[in-house]
Amino acid sequence: MGAHIAPPIHTVVKTTIEISDSLLREARKRAERDGVTLRALVERGLRRVVTETKPDAPFKLRPASFKGKGLQADARGASWSKLRDLAYEGRGA
Repeated sequence: MGAHIAPPIHTVVKTTIEISDSLLREARKRAERDGVTLRALVERGLRRVVTETKPDAPFKLRPASFKGKGLQADARGASWSKLRDLAYEGRGA
């Protein structure tokens, strides 16, 4: 017989927020129109904001290397424009 896994426990926290009277009136109208409680409407909005603003996974540059002898002597300490010229040398650029 498999082990019993308890469902996650959700806690409810009571809090107070300050919002403008006009926004509260509009929210109450919307909740009534949608047939939900003000609490449900606020939670739905907060979930949407939290979901939309979750950061993406940080960019990771994949390891990339090639066999060679390292930086050429004329490229050591060179400016970006000099490096660009060396990269395109002989390629019609």
